Order: sequence, then C-alpha cells, then structure tokens
Amino acid sequence: MSTSSERAKEVAYSRFRDKVKKTVLLDNLSPRVTESVVRAALEQFVCVVSVEFIPNYTIPYNVPQAALVEMENPNQASSIVSMMTDYPFMMSGMPRPVRARPAKAEMFPNRPSRPGRKIQFRWVEPSDPYFQVAKQLKKLARKHNAETLALIKLQLEEEEKLAQQQREILNANYKKLEMIENIMQKGTVSRLARFYGLNLADE
Repeated sequence: MSTSSERAKEVAYSRFRDKVKKTVLLDNLSPRVTESVVRAALEQFVCVVSVEFIPNYTIPYNVPQAALVEMENPNQASSIVSMMTDYPFMMSGMPRPVRARPAKAEMFPNRPSRPGRKIQFRWVEPSDPYFQVAKQLKKLARKHNAETLALIKLQLEEEEKLAQQQREILNANYKKLEMIENIMQKGTVSRLARFYGLNLADE
C-alpha cells in the first residue's frame, strides 16, 4: 500500500503531465523579447497562462532564447504549433521566424520527480570496465560541444548578414518614402500635374 507521501507525489506528477500537454516550447526568440511581448503576440489567438524563459548557460554566445508557454488547454497548444509551422511568425524583428513545438517533461527545470523512480550511483575504479566507457563518453561529449559551438557561431554570422540586409532594405525604403513626401510638400507634383493637365483631386 502506498503511503500518503507517495500518493501526493503521484498527484503532483499527474498535474505536471497535464501542464506539459498544455505547454509549447518557443525558440529563436530575440533577446529583447519579454513576457509581455510573448503574451501580446499569442493572446491574439489563445489564452496564455504562464511564460517561463529558459536561459542557456552552456555556450558563450548571445543566442536567441527559448521560452515555455503554457496555454489554457492542449488544443490551444496544438493550434499554436500548427500555426507557427505553417506560417512565418516574427517577434521583435528577429531575422528568423519563431519556432514552436510541443513541450516535453525534460524541458522543465523544476519538474517533479517521477513516482517510483530511483537514482543510484557509485564510484568506479580505473580498472573497472565502466570507467573506460565513462571516459569515452566524456570525450564524445567534448567533441559534440565543440561541433555545436562551431555551428552556432556560423549560424549567428549568417543571421547578422541577414539582419544587415534587412536594415539596408528598410533604410532604402525609408529614403524613397521621405523623397516622395518632400516632393508632395514642396508642390512639385501639383506643378507637374498642371503642366501636363492632370487632375489630382482626392477621391
């Protein structure tokens, strides 16, 4: 027979699993995105219950951040994932669209322990076969980390190029609109219209 403490753990974990089903992971978020920005963007379509940002302490780059966003029910979470998969969704001018995918239990830093799960550990000597396995895994993890850092660096460089292109296009469009506004204010269009006999009366 389970104790009251075990039953409480089971109830807590059941509630946590329900929360996971209602939660979406958003990544590619600009560092300037705040909780209010996320709420304003998503509450056009769903009811947002909570927003929890996930900091990345593993790499020395200012990469786009991620957030766990809990909706009112699983259907709303699924609709947000489908919408962001089918259509580009931008927040705070990030060069890349925001991505969304269903949350998983391991994404939550403060998740409760699974009922009945026990973690065991022990020290191993260099002569133990498991010691060599752990040593190889450690080397593999370092190699994977170096490859990941190189890919992230390349990705950030490409994003900076894209952002620069966007800034140049915006500046060019602004100058065009500014030139048109100056022409209208100085009466150049009206004089040309009178010269060519055109009617510029507003409809």
